[in-house]
Amino acid sequence: MTIYVGNISYDVTSDDLTEVFGEYGTVKRVSLPTDRETGRPRGFGFVEMESDEQEEAAIEVLDGADWMGRQMRVNKAKPRENSGRGSFPNKQRSFS
Repeated sequence: MTIYVGNISYDVTSDDLTEVFGEYGTVKRVSLPTDRETGRPRGFGFVEMESDEQEEAAIEVLDGADWMGRQMRVNKAKPRENSGRGSFPNKQRSFS
């Protein structure tokens, strides 16, 4: 399982998330997506921990917690859906 961490400060680093989530177990991986054009953080991230039990404990305690001046949203990450950007599968487009 992967944990989604939303509504976090743009100043948060991977080390910050590792430290906070490390209180609930072993952090295996942290990802902080950045905007493609600006390179700035997007205000959310993903954390993977060693076990489901550790992840569930972190979610229960940290969801809604105040951290760095913001109220975090912490929950199980949903699978990524195809945004439909890019190609147009199974559709013919006509550009004049």
